Amino acid sequence: MPINAGYEYGKAEAEFNQAATVQEKLAALKKMLSVAPKHKGAESLLKQIKEKIAKYKQLGEKEKKAKKGSGKNLSIKKEGAATICIIGTVNSGKSTLLKKLTNAHVEIASYPFTTKKPEIGILDYKGIKLQIVEIPAIVNNLEYSEHGPSMLAIIRQSDLLIITFRDKSELKIIDKELYNIDINRVYYYNQEDIKDIIWNNLDLIKVYTKQPGKKADYPPIALKKRSIVKDLAEFVHKDFLRKFDYARIFGNSVKFQGMRVGLNFKLHDEDIVEFHLKD
Repeated sequence: MPINAGYEYGKAEAEFNQAATVQEKLAALKKMLSVAPKHKGAESLLKQIKEKIAKYKQLGEKEKKAKKGSGKNLSIKKEGAATICIIGTVNSGKSTLLKKLTNAHVEIASYPFTTKKPEIGILDYKGIKLQIVEIPAIVNNLEYSEHGPSMLAIIRQSDLLIITFRDKSELKIIDKELYNIDINRVYYYNQEDIKDIIWNNLDLIKVYTKQPGKKADYPPIALKKRSIVKDLAEFVHKDFLRKFDYARIFGNSVKFQGMRVGLNFKLHDEDIVEFHLKD
């Protein structure tokens, strides 16, 4: 017999997949249970939902005890222009890559589970600061592990995932555990140009500002791809937008260097923008 779960159930299931915390997951599961069909053909579905509710209740209790015991949680404060998570199974090279990218002081050892909490470093990419977070080893049934929901919440908030691995069998575990997380992924296997690969896979461009008759200012400013001169003007200072007259662009995006443009001109990576303001 077909289940015919319906629109409300589909919506509740989407809420469950997107939920970041144990309590949010639990609330979505209860909603799924309330709107799920109750006919004989749906008995297996109902059983699965009830089992998940029981597991998440247990996780909720574990989290409460852990918070009382340590007074700490595993959330992170986002810094920089983007957050990139390094993800892999045990001893897949996560800590080595974090150190390579950021010079962070991390413990690197041959025994498993060296990293027990998220480790954070900052990558300086041509003046743009990028936050790199090493996630502890991905394991089977991650979402049901003690800190799994917290780890998944951090992953969902990131802008890019770097997957480290030694062989393709490890990728199956990661794909299974992160099946409902739709974030761009880079698969790392000792590529020398990994910093460039990271930047090229982010939804960002870096642009420079300059004053007339002077060199470009440093560091550059990170903006979303498809940003226009107006976005940059608002970022620099509200007066730049209010007093804007025109801008001159230097870079590969213009037909000739110093081309005069208006607020709606689309910016490209490495553009240099010279603002001219009304008196």
